[in-house]
Amino acid sequence: MTTTLTPTRTAVAAEARAVVKTYGHGAVEVRALDGADLRIPAGQLTAVMGPSGSGKSTLMHVLAGLDTADAGQVLLGETDLTTLDEEARTLLRRTRIGFVFQSFNLVPSLTAEENIALPLTLAGRKPDPTWLARLVDVVGLADRLTHRPSELSGGQQQRVAVARALIARPDIVFADEPTGNLDSRAGDAVLGFLRHAARELGQTVVMVTHDPSAAAYADRVVFLADGRVVDELPAPTRAAVLATMAGLIAAGE
Repeated sequence: MTTTLTPTRTAVAAEARAVVKTYGHGAVEVRALDGADLRIPAGQLTAVMGPSGSGKSTLMHVLAGLDTADAGQVLLGETDLTTLDEEARTLLRRTRIGFVFQSFNLVPSLTAEENIALPLTLAGRKPDPTWLARLVDVVGLADRLTHRPSELSGGQQQRVAVARALIARPDIVFADEPTGNLDSRAGDAVLGFLRHAARELGQTVVMVTHDPSAAAYADRVVFLADGRVVDELPAPTRAAVLATMAGLIAAGE
């Protein structure tokens, strides 16, 4: 049976259902996810937080098709990732998912514009000029398009990375600690754009972060502990995020 990879826009962009993920065996076995359930609404910025070892990065990797679940179900739209082989997951990541990493991951020999267009270039396609111009305008890089990464600040490099993640109009963008290598001013600019991408461009974004200030930019924050989603905050504030995290850490001691 062939599973379709046709993008499907639904009210729920992605979902984890009772997902289990274990690393190691026997005495060194670690259950990173222990029946995790999570629904990601389309067109929103969702932040994922939790104490160290709570499973937040593992959950993101499973939702993004970078890792496989041992049990449970993972859906992207109506596509069940747990039924796909590695080749099909690779195709899905290329065509329907965008990524933003803490370390930027730009190609040093390419200009900013070439880095932004890279996902489409690899697919043998050219960017939509109107969409490219809109992204460049929103991230404020119009005067930096011919610069290479070494000629850009950290904040500018990360804005290039965010534009690159959006250029193919993916179903969902996963951002892993996107401000971890940035100062507060540059970080705020990147976070502001991610929020703009969700609220104004209709993009679904999932951001893993340990920073309560970063999480406060989200439409919703979900909290993990011991491999499960244990709480969530709609319309979060930094103070509310800090209080929730403090409670989770205290409960785990």
